[in-house]
Amino acid sequence: MKITSAKLLIFRQEKYGAPTIYHPTVKECGSFCQFLLPPSVFLSNFASIIMSKPVYILGIESSCDDTSAAVVTDEALLLSNVIASQAVHEEYGGVVPELASRAHQQNIVPVVDAAIKRAGINLSDLSAIAYTRGPGLLGSLLVGTSFAKGLSLGLRCPMVDVNHLHGHVLAHFIRRDAADRVPPFPYICLLVSGGNSQIVLVRSPRDMEILGRTIDDAAGEAFDKCAKVMGLPYPGGPHIDRLAAEGDPKKFRFARPRIDGFDYSFSGLKTSFLYTLRDGLKTDPDFITANKADLAASLQATIVDILLDKLARAVKATGVKAVAIGGGVAANSGVREAVADFCAARSIEAFIPERLFTTDNAAMVATAGYFKYLDRDFSPYSATPYARVSV
Repeated sequence: MKITSAKLLIFRQEKYGAPTIYHPTVKECGSFCQFLLPPSVFLSNFASIIMSKPVYILGIESSCDDTSAAVVTDEALLLSNVIASQAVHEEYGGVVPELASRAHQQNIVPVVDAAIKRAGINLSDLSAIAYTRGPGLLGSLLVGTSFAKGLSLGLRCPMVDVNHLHGHVLAHFIRRDAADRVPPFPYICLLVSGGNSQIVLVRSPRDMEILGRTIDDAAGEAFDKCAKVMGLPYPGGPHIDRLAAEGDPKKFRFARPRIDGFDYSFSGLKTSFLYTLRDGLKTDPDFITANKADLAASLQATIVDILLDKLARAVKATGVKAVAIGGGVAANSGVREAVADFCAARSIEAFIPERLFTTDNAAMVATAGYFKYLDRDFSPYSATPYARVSV
């Protein structure tokens, strides 16, 4: 009698009690085995199966220039989060994709090993492996994706592919303690980074709607590009943040976009900033040096005002009672303070993550993967990385 993989999985569950991920052998399944899908696909058809042992999700992040691995357990409780940054890009004033992918290859094994050890578990304890599939640099993504596939095959452990932007949106569900506060659904997330500026309505971990997005440049790009023309080191965002604390935010006025709806635009701001420097240098060669703090403060204040204007419209239109921020720009002091004040003035909850969880990290990938694991939404081995996508 020919037995199918599905029947074999049910047989294993009934005979041995607690269900386990089982990959049938050729001897057990005969010629049918050559057509088998990975165990991750099998399990997607058995949503009623509930694991009796603790859940452990390994997250792998390699979308840009940070190699990171993390482990979360039930309720997205964080057990470890290891990040290896790449200083090699600083002298080039930006991320060099080829150098980034080579560094990922060097870092990923020791980073994952450290994450597993710090979590106090063994590889055999893993319930699933969550990896960033995109968006990001393809060379960097391929390293993380390939490693996840190899580890999955070796452990016979299912994989979960994670949208990098979903990770940022769901970073607020990372828990260091079971009592940690998390956003109530629905809530709005202001997602701002070097590549994205979006207002996202989050109804559940699997139901997100983009209300507004940038039509050209992102807020983080505006910070970095303006910092570069000022002669500040890469990455420029943190330097702008530091200088802004010492300057006058009303000293200079820069262009603000006039766009209907909830969409953003920052290209005009960048041009206006450049023209301000050009005109100032015509009369004073030391214009930038003499006004560095005021330029930074005025730039930051303008970006914050642009972000908050559209956020206010979205909150009013949706009536949500909670606002969260995510992405690298969410580490900016001006953005964090403005969102906190904005929410306090309207008696709505503000969720502002630790700075560690605003930049690229595997804890958010593992957390997003945890929710997909609960839904048995697993990734096939045929899945390939993608460079561009929205929430």
